[in-house]
Amino acid sequence: MNVKKMVFASLSLLLVIGSSCEKPAMVNMQLNGVACVQCHTIQSAADLQALSLQPGDTVIMKSGQWTDQELTFAARGTSEQPIVLMAEQPGTVILKGMSSVSITGNWLVVSGLVFQNGYTSGKNVVDFTSSSSNCRFTNSVIVDYNPPTATTDYRWVSINGSNHRVDHCYLKGKSHQGPTMVVWGTNKIMKHRIDHNFFGERAELPNNGGETIRIGTSDWSMTNAYTTIEDNIFQRCNGEMEIISNKMGADTIRNNFFHESQGTLCLRHGNGSAVYGNYFVGNGNSAAGGIRVIGEDHIVYNNYFQNMAGTGQKAPLVLMDGVPNSPLSGYYQVKRVKVVANTMINCKQSFDIGSGKGGNGRTLPPTDGHIANNVVSQSAQSIILTFTDQPVNFVYQGNIVFDVPTSQQLPAGFTRQNPQYTLTTDGIYEPTSTSPVLGAFVGNYPFAAAADAGAPKLDSKHRDLLKAQNIGPGFMTGLGNSLVINP
Repeated sequence: MNVKKMVFASLSLLLVIGSSCEKPAMVNMQLNGVACVQCHTIQSAADLQALSLQPGDTVIMKSGQWTDQELTFAARGTSEQPIVLMAEQPGTVILKGMSSVSITGNWLVVSGLVFQNGYTSGKNVVDFTSSSSNCRFTNSVIVDYNPPTATTDYRWVSINGSNHRVDHCYLKGKSHQGPTMVVWGTNKIMKHRIDHNFFGERAELPNNGGETIRIGTSDWSMTNAYTTIEDNIFQRCNGEMEIISNKMGADTIRNNFFHESQGTLCLRHGNGSAVYGNYFVGNGNSAAGGIRVIGEDHIVYNNYFQNMAGTGQKAPLVLMDGVPNSPLSGYYQVKRVKVVANTMINCKQSFDIGSGKGGNGRTLPPTDGHIANNVVSQSAQSIILTFTDQPVNFVYQGNIVFDVPTSQQLPAGFTRQNPQYTLTTDGIYEPTSTSPVLGAFVGNYPFAAAADAGAPKLDSKHRDLLKAQNIGPGFMTGLGNSLVINP
C-alpha cells in the first residue's frame, strides 16, 4: 500500500497554538484527555536536540517531508507523565533519505511517523538503546527502507533495554540483510511486548538473517526474556526459514496470524516458552511452515493450521532432534514438550517427530513429551505423523484423526474418527454441534483450560485478528483485504 494514499484518521488533540516561527514553538495541548505540562513544535532533528524535555512534555513534529533527519529522543519521563514525540497528524510526517530515530531514556513514546523509501548505511532505523526502559513505538510505518546494496545489515526496529512496547505499526518490504525486528539479550528483566503490528511482505534472502522477529542470540539462550509477541499479522514473510526466531526462554507467542508465510515460528534456543492461540493459513504454499520446537519444557497448544503444504521441518508441528553436548549455538534436545489441543485441516504432513535427524550432528530424539487432544482432518494423500527419529517415553492420548489411510500406522492414543468439521463464513473450519471432539479433552493439561479436543472455536478476538481489525496504524485502512483464506 502506498503510504501517500493512506486514509488519515483525525488526531484527538485540543491545541492552542502559539505563533509560527523558525525556532521550536511551544503550545498548550491535551492528548486523550490528559493535559501535558508543556508542548513544543519542531521542524528538524536539530530542533529536537535543542530541547530540554521534562516529564509530561509533548513534542509535535510538523507535517511534511523530513529528509536525512537523525532524531535523538533522549529524555526521562515518568509512568504518570511520559514524554511524547508525535506527528502533527498521524501519518503526515514522512521520514526519508537517511533518517532514523534513537530512543534513550525512560517513559518515552514515539507515535504517528512514516519511514518510507529511505535507508541507512548500517544504523538501525528505530533504535531503543541499552539505557532505555518503559518506552513505546506506536502507530507508525516503515516501508521499503532498503539500502542500494542488499548485503548491508541493519534492523528496522532494534530493541535494547527493558519493558518496551512496539504496537500498531506496519512494516513491509524489507529486502536487505538483517532481521526486521530484534530484541537483544540483557541481564535486566526484559518483559517487552510486541503487539497489534502488521508485518507485510519480506523477500527471501539467499542466506540466514532474514527473520521478521528475532528474540535474543545464542549467547543469551539460557536467559529468560519474558517477552510477549501477540496479536500480530505476518503476511508473506519469506525472508528465511524462521519468521520468528525465539532464542531466549520464558517467552509467550500467542494469538498471531501467519498468512502465506514461507517459514516457521521457531523456538530456536531457550526453554520454557508458550505458543498458543496462533492461526496459520498457508493456502497451499509449499514452503509455508508451522511451529518448530527445540529445547526443554515448551508448551504448544490451541493453535490452528489450514492448507499447510510444508513438510519435514516446515510441517505444522515439528519436534527437532538434538545434538549431544550441544554448544549454545547448536540444537538442544527436545525434553518434556507438551503439544496439546491443536487443529490441523487439509495439511500435507501434520507432525514431524525427530525432524532433522543426522543433520548438523543431531542424533538425540525428543524425550518425555506429550501429544494430546489434537485434531487432524486432511486429505487421503496426506501424512499425519512422521517419525524421522523415534521419540523416547512419549505419551499420546485423545488425538482424533480423519481421512488417514489405514496403511499409515499410528500409535495408541490416536483415534480414527470423523471430527465433523464444517466451513464457517470466516473461512475457518469448526466442529458441528454433534462433533466427537466436543467434551473429548483428556489428561492433565491445565494450561489449555479446555473441555474439547482441538483448537477452540473462533471467538471475536481471533475473528478480528483474521480481518486485521485494530491491527497496524490507526491511519491505515484496508489491511485485511488481502488476507484471503482458501477452504
